Amino acid sequence: MGKLILYGMDASAPVRSVILTLNALGLPFEYKVVNLLAKEQLKPEFLKMNPLHTVPTLDDDGFYVYDSHAINAYLVAKYGKDGKESLYPKDLQQRAIVDQRMHYDSSVVGRTLRAITFPLFRLNETQIPKARIDALADVYTTLETFLNSNEYIAGKHLTIADFHIIAILSTIEIFLAVDAGRYPKLSAWMQRITELPYYAEGNGNRLVQCATFFKSKNFTIV
Repeated sequence: MGKLILYGMDASAPVRSVILTLNALGLPFEYKVVNLLAKEQLKPEFLKMNPLHTVPTLDDDGFYVYDSHAINAYLVAKYGKDGKESLYPKDLQQRAIVDQRMHYDSSVVGRTLRAITFPLFRLNETQIPKARIDALADVYTTLETFLNSNEYIAGKHLTIADFHIIAILSTIEIFLAVDAGRYPKLSAWMQRITELPYYAEGNGNRLVQCATFFKSKNFTIV
C-alpha cells in the first residue's frame, strides 16, 4: 500500500465524507490542510495535482483523484476488504442505487446548500431568502422517502452514500434543524450514523470550523 495524502479543509463537507471513508476502511493517511481563503488551492504545485483547484484531493502514492464521490468509490474499490467492500457494493444494481444517491448529493443537495453558503462565504451577504431554506426542507422530505423501507440511504447496509449525505446534512443543520416529528426516519438515521465509532473524528468534531464560520455571519432569514 502506498502513502495516502488527503488535501482538504475541515469546513468542507466533501472533505469530511472522505475522512469518514478512510476511517471506516481503517486506512492511515496524512492530512494536509489547504486554506481556501488564502487561495492555496491556486498554487502551481496544487494545480499540478488538481487543475480544478478543489478539495478534497487525494494523492495515492503519486496518483491523484479529485471529487469526493470519485475518491470514495476509488478507496473502497481498491482498499475495501474484510467485508468493508460492501461500502461500495460490487453488485451492479446495489451499486447503481449508491451512485444515484451520490448524484443526488452532488446535483441537488450540494446545489441547494451552495445557494445559501456562497452568498455568505463569497459575497458577505447576511440575509438568506426563506425560499432557499424551504428548498432545504424539500431535501429532507426526499431523504425521508429514501429511508421509507431502509435503515440506510442506499439500502439495508451502510455505504459511502451515507457518508456523503451525513457530511452535508450536518452542515445544512446549521441553517435548518431536522425536525424529528416531521422526519422521524431521517432523524433516526442521523442518530445511527453519529453512533459509528469513527464519526466524531471524521465529521462531528471537524464540523465545528464550518459552524463557527457561518454563525459568525449573524445571518437572518427573510
